[in-house]
Amino acid sequence: MIDLYYAPTPNGWKVAIMLEECNLEYRPILMRLAEGDQFTPEFLSISPNAKMPAIVDHAPDPAWGDAPVPVFESGAILMYLADKTGRFAPPAGDLRARKQLSEWLFWQVGNQGPMGGQLSHFRNYAPEEDRDYGFNRYMGEYDRNLGVLENRLEDRDFILGDYSIADMLAFPWAFIAKPLGASLDAFPRVADWRARIKARPAVMRAIDLHKSQQNGGRHRADNNTVLFNQSAASLRSIPKKDT
Repeated sequence: MIDLYYAPTPNGWKVAIMLEECNLEYRPILMRLAEGDQFTPEFLSISPNAKMPAIVDHAPDPAWGDAPVPVFESGAILMYLADKTGRFAPPAGDLRARKQLSEWLFWQVGNQGPMGGQLSHFRNYAPEEDRDYGFNRYMGEYDRNLGVLENRLEDRDFILGDYSIADMLAFPWAFIAKPLGASLDAFPRVADWRARIKARPAVMRAIDLHKSQQNGGRHRADNNTVLFNQSAASLRSIPKKDT
């Protein structure tokens, strides 16, 4: 059994997609991010960055020993699950293919994901008077990353050729292009790639997981100081949860 610490966001979807694609038995644990679940000592012991998703594998491969294995950060989780299942990643011995996998995983977690996250903040959650500069800057970066992906898909259906964890990482932030105020009209290859992935039943099951608990703009920077405007002090101040 795998515990999945999760909220219905693009980053949460990444891991849910992999778990569904591999038909792994897992227990979703809904993180109430607006109420501070991510700052509890229990969760910080699993995810020191105080961010979901994270997993705890209670039945790891024997090489890991008997103790449960916690993993935080979406890219690391997907690499762990790919190695555990032997699926959706090139074999370890294929060094060139593994190099490309690493490149595209790091591209997603270092570029596409953070730029999309900042764009989402200024589109949906920042105070109205502070939105324009941040929105314009991150829209440009989000658009640039769509261009990177468009070029990569010129002669292949998926990022590595075959469907892989690289696609699972990148898909969620392309899936929500329209709610971010962006358009895929200038990126037909990305639009086709997005449609191919969206059509997969496992992907839709993951996206539907706890769908009713999406933020939807209810919690914003001007009305929630737990979810927004964090600092190092956030890691030392554990908000009390409702009972």
